[in-house]
Amino acid sequence: MRRPRSASPVVWRWLPALTPAALGIIASILWQRTLSEAYVPQLYLRADLPALSWLCGVFLSLVWIAALGVCLWTRHRTTQEVAATRQRAAEERRRFLRRLDHELKNPLTAIQAALANLAYADAGEGQAEPLESVKAQTQRMGALVADLRKLAELETRPLEFGPVNLTELLEEATMAARDQPEADERALTLTVPRAPWPLPEISGDWDLIFLAVYNLLSNALKFTQPGDTIELRASEDGRNVIIEVADTGPGISAEEQALVWEELYRAEAARGIPGSGLGLALVRAVVARHGGRATLRSRPGQGTVVTLRLPMTQE
Repeated sequence: MRRPRSASPVVWRWLPALTPAALGIIASILWQRTLSEAYVPQLYLRADLPALSWLCGVFLSLVWIAALGVCLWTRHRTTQEVAATRQRAAEERRRFLRRLDHELKNPLTAIQAALANLAYADAGEGQAEPLESVKAQTQRMGALVADLRKLAELETRPLEFGPVNLTELLEEATMAARDQPEADERALTLTVPRAPWPLPEISGDWDLIFLAVYNLLSNALKFTQPGDTIELRASEDGRNVIIEVADTGPGISAEEQALVWEELYRAEAARGIPGSGLGLALVRAVVARHGGRATLRSRPGQGTVVTLRLPMTQE
């Protein structure tokens, strides 16, 4: 069993602060014993030297004690803040693991149920539906694991920085998004400045920025309905390049807008739509690694705008 900590270190920490007061008192006593009252040196403030020594010692001790108290109070506050930060991080990690368990448990349960049905299914057509279910859930688990791997790598792997032509990148992301089946029933447009000058180049990792933009376009295609509009826009404000993905989808409630950036969080409107819940978390991680910021604006029933601000290349 751990022995209780002794209070002596705390006492010894405060004892040196009393040294000036002790020296002042000793000097005062010595002055009083060695000098007669008639020959005690007087100062301009009419304080005799023994009394002045005593007062200076006490004053220095008070200053020392006050400084030591401030130091200890600051250290205590810092310790409390570090402990609170660690507690919040631990809670967020536990919440992440609970969501991960929930997201992996559902596909596994479906796979197990489908395999159980295969044992009783007739040969031929009877096996088609269970096999399709197994295939779909397995693909979902594969996508989830792949996204988790990407998110983990983003936090540690070095980025391959280089000049990035954003106009070309956005055009390629738009073409890739138009290859998805949902794009045929939605109006997907790209708007980038051409005059008086095009978008400036930025310094970044081309593949990761492409991944972030493509994820936003994929989300917009996934959560909108046939006939909706999706716009990919870009501009600059002198210090940042601004990329926006806007849609006329169902929107996100105010209560959920701050939560959609969290890993594995699924908004209420997205619960019945396949997905890993890691798309926006990946986008935020990519933008943060580039020194930028990702924000979201949404109005339920009208649509959503996700904005990426990336710093321009320094001259």
